[in-house]
Amino acid sequence: MFSRNSEKLEALIGVNTEFRGNIDTKGTLRIDGIFEGNINADWVILGEKASVKGDIESRGIVVGGKIEGNLKAKEIVEIKSKGQVLGDIHTTKLTVIEGGIFDGRSTMIKEGSNVVEFQVKN
Repeated sequence: MFSRNSEKLEALIGVNTEFRGNIDTKGTLRIDGIFEGNINADWVILGEKASVKGDIESRGIVVGGKIEGNLKAKEIVEIKSKGQVLGDIHTTKLTVIEGGIFDGRSTMIKEGSNVVEFQVKN
């Protein structure tokens, strides 16, 4: 994930940590513990032991653990093989690795048209 973006790790919720409340941060947020609340960050990474109840809005979201809530990503949502999403996803690109669970509705954001029209020579 970090190789695809230049955002630094701004916040970390460790394996033995429980947090309740909302987070609004620039950069990348990684969660490996238990989180309850809404998240707004540039990038969000949920580790395999993460458990989140709440909505996430971000440029990109990687789900390795479990989330009960809606996801809204401008660029990508990736559900890893042990990831679980119980909620709706609104994104441009959605990837579900074999074994990943997605129970909800997905809405794909349409990007601007990249159609190039050529003139025909007579």
